[in-house]
Amino acid sequence: MGCWKQDKSYTWTFPTLIVCLYGFFCMMKPSEPFLTPYLTGPDKNLTIDEVTNQIFPVWTYSYLVLLFPVFLITDYVRYKPILLLQGVSFIITWLLLLFAHGVAAMQVVEFFYGMVTASEVAYYAYIYSVVSTDHYQRVTSYCRSIPLVAGFHRKDVSETFPAPDKVVATVCSDGPSSCQEDKGSAPADRGPTAEQQPDKAKPQNHVLRVLVQLSQDLRDCYSSRKLLYWSLWWALATAGFNQVLNYIQVLWDFRAPSHSSAVYNGAVEAIATFLSSLTSFVVQYMKINWDLFGELALGIFSAIDAGSLFLMHFTTNIWACYAGYLIFKACYMLLITIATFQIAVNLSMERYALMFGFNNFVALVIQTILTVVVVDSRGLGLDIVTQFLIYGSYFAVIAGIFLIRSICMLVSSQCNRKIARSCKEHPNHAEHESKEQIVTGYTTWL
Repeated sequence: MGCWKQDKSYTWTFPTLIVCLYGFFCMMKPSEPFLTPYLTGPDKNLTIDEVTNQIFPVWTYSYLVLLFPVFLITDYVRYKPILLLQGVSFIITWLLLLFAHGVAAMQVVEFFYGMVTASEVAYYAYIYSVVSTDHYQRVTSYCRSIPLVAGFHRKDVSETFPAPDKVVATVCSDGPSSCQEDKGSAPADRGPTAEQQPDKAKPQNHVLRVLVQLSQDLRDCYSSRKLLYWSLWWALATAGFNQVLNYIQVLWDFRAPSHSSAVYNGAVEAIATFLSSLTSFVVQYMKINWDLFGELALGIFSAIDAGSLFLMHFTTNIWACYAGYLIFKACYMLLITIATFQIAVNLSMERYALMFGFNNFVALVIQTILTVVVVDSRGLGLDIVTQFLIYGSYFAVIAGIFLIRSICMLVSSQCNRKIARSCKEHPNHAEHESKEQIVTGYTTWL
């Protein structure tokens, strides 16, 4: 298997710096924590029911519809056109938010914001195409933490990088061979390689060939159980996180109505993003066997997230709600940072956008189901307090899945060590080989 060698004249620090600067300035949105009071205030004069059940769900639906074509296009044309699309969508979003009025206009705002978030995949995928795998843990930590320092949310992207076809990165690791191959050393800004295309192929079959190739890549990459389970957590947790983020201000406004009490949404969001930035930043210093203890971390911190959401449901104190949100967001950002570099280190450069985009697509499908069933007036249309009971239960299920699986993995690992020690002490006993085969088979199944 060939490996790409990093160009010695090009280091990881410059592209990481540019990405982080873009993310920092892109995320300067101090007004966002007050979006719900703004929409329900005298300027827009919308009701809380219109905001909750008619306007906010549009973001989820548009994000779902747009994400799949966006990450497919990103995989084909690469990152810069997608970043330009995101920038234009940001401008339209804020112009409409400032000058437009009415439910329909605010639904259009949510649509363009869906385009912004659908393009987010380019930010986190691009950096891996310009640095070697040796720096994945560090650059993931930086790129996740720096945008959080800037605002009250997380977002995207860089644009003044050297083209990916000028950069060669090390992509060898122990992932699936189809995901680790150097793809014939094809430039990253190009589509399928010449070897992947039949000679004299008809132009009308080009799109079909690309889709077939992408489906094969997804199948091969998800055949790795490590990638599969990290991606499963990514999709499940991101769906719940986005849902909470979308409706947390509605809960705050219910606990402490902005028209009759002092609100500290901005301060709480600032603290939450600072803590999230801090947890994302410290990931680079964590020297842990993620293969063995990674899923245990997913289970433990998902359980903490569930507890935070239950706290927000049962308490009537706005300060307890604020505290629960701080814990919830910090834990999620810690885990998503770990999940991002754990997935990236097992992928080839050409498939970051595809993998990240598909994980987000699955997350959006799950989130859409939650929105339709729990929030939308055409579904159950539950009140905001009951919604958070559902979200807490949802994260409790996620925690249960990964805690059970991690315990099984740890028990299996312990059994393997005991058998190995026993074999060293009694090398002639054939029964040890049989036991080892059973445990190895169980571990492989996990």
